[in-house]
Amino acid sequence: MDQWSYHSRMYSAAELVGNNDRLELIQLTSFGCGVDAVTSDQVHEILESYGKIYTLIKIDEVSNLGAIKIRMRSLKAAMDERKQKKVIKTKVEFENKKLSFTKENKKNNTIIAPQMSPIHFEILQMAFKSEGYNIVLLPDVDKGAVDIGLKYVNNDSCYPSILTVGQIMKAITSGEYDVNNTSIFMAQTGGGCRASNYVALIRKALRDAHLDQVPVVSISSSGIENNPGFSLTRSFLNKAIMAIVYGDLLLRVVQATRPYEKEKGAAEQLHRKWKKIACLNVSNGNLIKFRKNINKMIGEFDEIERMDIIKPKVGIVGEILIKYHPMGNNQIVKTLEEEGAEVYVPDLLDFFLYSAFTSKFKYEKLNGKKRDWINAKIFIDICSMYRKPAIKAFKTSRHFSPPSSIEEKAKYAMELISLGNQTGEGWLLTGEMIEMVEHGYENVVCVQPFGCLPNHVVGKSMIKPIREKHPSANIVAIDYDPGASEVNQLNRLKLMLAAAYKKIDKQIEEAEKEKGYPAVV
Repeated sequence: MDQWSYHSRMYSAAELVGNNDRLELIQLTSFGCGVDAVTSDQVHEILESYGKIYTLIKIDEVSNLGAIKIRMRSLKAAMDERKQKKVIKTKVEFENKKLSFTKENKKNNTIIAPQMSPIHFEILQMAFKSEGYNIVLLPDVDKGAVDIGLKYVNNDSCYPSILTVGQIMKAITSGEYDVNNTSIFMAQTGGGCRASNYVALIRKALRDAHLDQVPVVSISSSGIENNPGFSLTRSFLNKAIMAIVYGDLLLRVVQATRPYEKEKGAAEQLHRKWKKIACLNVSNGNLIKFRKNINKMIGEFDEIERMDIIKPKVGIVGEILIKYHPMGNNQIVKTLEEEGAEVYVPDLLDFFLYSAFTSKFKYEKLNGKKRDWINAKIFIDICSMYRKPAIKAFKTSRHFSPPSSIEEKAKYAMELISLGNQTGEGWLLTGEMIEMVEHGYENVVCVQPFGCLPNHVVGKSMIKPIREKHPSANIVAIDYDPGASEVNQLNRLKLMLAAAYKKIDKQIEEAEKEKGYPAVV
């Protein structure tokens, strides 16, 4: 997807060079730039179609100029050899197949979908199945899937791209599926960089594997593509929102209960019970049952016997897949709980509400359409209606707190950043960090793919101003990619927890004075 004038200039330059025998092209890219990962692949393909030599040089602060000179001399030698041999190249026409997902595909195809958030997606797949889609949710990613992702995706692309394409390509090349009767579903937002190129990256990987007969369906409310066999019907949207709300509630109550449970495994046992109930309810889409289930679920988790102990509270923010995917973040929730912390991961629904709320800024400050903002506001109001029973139940519970509205998160973000920051997780990431710090989760881990430009702006660069505004904030940023050191990641978490436990010591002293007996930690 050509989104920036930089893209257009690069592709035009490649076409110009391809049509002129006296020109060659050298592309300079910035180390770790996600946009360059997209354009370099495309420029390479354009030049190859003309029989031209593609030369890519990565530039960073430690580049060896001697190596660059060797590359230049090699290019010149190849040009001289081609001229001497009088090689004449003709353009190879490039066929870019973009298969639609038809109604026939819906009837006959097995649909595979990559994993992102296990709690949410296991429930969400029931919404698809009940609407007639034969969907298979891929299992958690393993090292083999990462290696396959590195094989098919430009290695300068971010870790989520490699994880997602790796999951899909491992499945589709395993021999387990009939490739002539299989389709792929992939959600995308239509935002900047990777968010709009997921589907294109998957199609490119399929083409490279000679499997371009497999349709790839772009699931997006922005109407990026047309697929006659898939539609966002009222029935499907009802079930999908129910599934996401169920997933958010389970995530919230399980993570707020598990560290304190007296009986080991009590929270997980109740989680399995309510996951089955949620899947059944999503299948039938009964809203009355949905509201009753929410009240009962929160009530049952509230009744689990707890230990009277004090634990550091840690919030997780960051890029959406790394934030929710256990493999993507190297089991960060499990690691933090084993180190004695209570973990809070924000609701997945908030990301969709953030995506809708961005229409307000576009309409008021840019050239957005009023109709788009009206439609987005209707979507936000509908989602809030589904959340309302949960908020009511949380307010009367003893151990849980309710989620805030997207408008509240926007107010938090506006303290430090413009709502015009809408690439990736945009201002939502900043808003979530400030909200966590102000609501008792002063220890925050900002997880991000290595070299993710949006996260550098709305994540890392916001840490200092947040600390200036809230001196008690204890925030650490951790990068993830295929070659990242798990030991380094763990050390950073432990350093953050060491500071957190110092604060806990003071809380224990105050608790002991108030109660008159030693507190347990």
